[in-house]
Amino acid sequence: MPISTFGSIEIHENVTLAPYTTFRIGGPARRFCTVTSETALKVVLGIAAENEWKHFILGGGSNLLVADSGFDGLVIQVAIDAPIRMARLEEEVLVYAPAGLDWNALVLQMCEQGISGVECLAGIPGLVGGSPIQNIGAYGQEVADTIHRVSAYDFETREFVDLSHADCAFAYRTSLFNSTQRDRYVVTSVTFRFDRNAKPNLTYADLKNHFAASTTPPTPLDIYHAVREIRHAKGMLLVEGEQDCRSAGSFFKNPIVPTASLTDIATALNLPAEKIPNWPTNPGFTKLPAAWLLDQAGFHKGFALGNAGISSRHTLALINRGQASAADIVLLRDTIQQEVAARFGIYLEQEPVQLGF
Repeated sequence: MPISTFGSIEIHENVTLAPYTTFRIGGPARRFCTVTSETALKVVLGIAAENEWKHFILGGGSNLLVADSGFDGLVIQVAIDAPIRMARLEEEVLVYAPAGLDWNALVLQMCEQGISGVECLAGIPGLVGGSPIQNIGAYGQEVADTIHRVSAYDFETREFVDLSHADCAFAYRTSLFNSTQRDRYVVTSVTFRFDRNAKPNLTYADLKNHFAASTTPPTPLDIYHAVREIRHAKGMLLVEGEQDCRSAGSFFKNPIVPTASLTDIATALNLPAEKIPNWPTNPGFTKLPAAWLLDQAGFHKGFALGNAGISSRHTLALINRGQASAADIVLLRDTIQQEVAARFGIYLEQEPVQLGF
């Protein structure tokens, strides 16, 4: 493929994006480059601005659906890497991690050192830089609970900035990075703050059941391995060669709805309202499990629609069954959204970012 050089920067042309995503779906990027330092990132962004190229920041590709036509711009793969730095204080541990570090590698290192706070986030694919953007969460933990500071490049000021926890405006699966200030920042590193006295989190039923026969409290490392085992059983652990794992993880967010809507759902299903699984959030609102809604609407594990389908082990994971296109995934998504909306009046919001549509 042709290569353009700008000093030490190499920009490739017509690079197929499918291999850079966990869906293994997507057409070519007109231009593509990988940056491994903040300096290189700033140079490339300057080149893009000077040439008026559209650009997209790519991390681990684990939360991304690329159009079949690809992207008519510059894709910048942020692979900034450096050693993890730790500062052990009296009551807490501060941990600096570069954006290009594999997320699970960070979790494992913390758990091996007996540090609690992210053990339930084991096995989530992607890089450290993507963790604050979506405020990743699982099994009762959110990454926001441990984030102290996020370092990023600011497109408005064209400088690198440090954002505090409060600046990031974290909420359920959101932050300022994917909401009010979408496309303004490129995360380059994250500093985490861990409570040295924190105990492992065992609030979710899957974990409670896993350790039900244990006579001693599980360590963070015990929970790390348990979570990966549970995720694997549900087809939510990316294992090369397993069909169910060609996905972007949970495709739909758990919807937060007015508590009063439980009555309408109960009526639609001819069920007592107390039988509907939900978790109260803010006053007057509650969170529903999207997987349960799919099941009630007839979209069960193993459901197939052409080359796209639902994982045989996890209802929320839409999968590439082998030769699926982005259009196949979109058709399945729309079919599910329309049926759930028709039955329950609830619109399911997708989690993966779209590129090139």
